[in-house]
Amino acid sequence: MKKITAIIKPFKLEDVREELSKVGVKGITVTEVKGFGRQKGHTELYRGAEYVIDFLPKVKLEAVVSSDQLDECVEAITNAAKTGKIGDGKIFIETVDRVIRIRTGEEDNQAL
Repeated sequence: MKKITAIIKPFKLEDVREELSKVGVKGITVTEVKGFGRQKGHTELYRGAEYVIDFLPKVKLEAVVSSDQLDECVEAITNAAKTGKIGDGKIFIETVDRVIRIRTGEEDNQAL
């Protein structure tokens, strides 16, 4: 099993969710986050004063999938989240040793 963590632009969340549903992902966790990378930040004007926004709003999406679903999930996220502009995000992949569904006690792929 693999855990996919994707950091994407907030307005792309619904597109990514739809594409992951199409490839059979049954659940995701979404967190609103802030961060910076190559996109850096930008300056804004508020009440006549200029200030720098260093951390930009992003969405962190997490899903645990079976290893055989990994490539199509990564492709779905990449295609749905890509705008071609700086700040589109990143995808991180980790190995998951064990999953347990609390309600039923099911484990691993049955728990997904």
